[in-house]
Amino acid sequence: MLKWQTPNTWFDECTKDLGALLSDHLHCERKAAENALSLVRRYPHNHRFVETLSRLAHEETSHVVQVTLLLADLKITPRGDMANAYTRQLLAEARGDEPHRRTDLLLCGALIEARSHERLRLLAAGFRERDQQRLAEFYDVLANAEERHAEIFVDLACIFDDAPAVQARLEVLASKEGAVLQALGSGCRVH
Repeated sequence: MLKWQTPNTWFDECTKDLGALLSDHLHCERKAAENALSLVRRYPHNHRFVETLSRLAHEETSHVVQVTLLLADLKITPRGDMANAYTRQLLAEARGDEPHRRTDLLLCGALIEARSHERLRLLAAGFRERDQQRLAEFYDVLANAEERHAEIFVDLACIFDDAPAVQARLEVLASKEGAVLQALGSGCRVH
């Protein structure tokens, strides 16, 4: 789904300040839950849509708890949330007219989850290489969830639009997502 891959140097850069990375991860999980519920609020007209996104929000909220517990266990005080230029710029690519906006918001959600999946996989691999098995296993589990969430968003878009149109629009947005990240640089962020 992604058109641009995170550089190999990202893991080493991000783990220099584990507190910043884990705090960003905490806020990303919270925002993911909020995004799912925001879509439910905006588009409550389809039962499957509402049920699926509500369950996704519940799972993302459980991730907030898991990251919070990890921070506490590592004796790291969570830091405040910072504006996320990546998400803002990606969402700015969503078309304004309905039903296209709904499709684009779902596909942006898919790309954000796919990026999280990619980076959580990098964290798992990097921690495994450093023989930090607990962190590697933690990120393996969460990466699997993020991959599934990306697929859910695409599937939901296909409820309202035909699959070829959804795939074509996903290609366009994926190219824009890659360009946004390249322009911003990797940074010490999950996305």
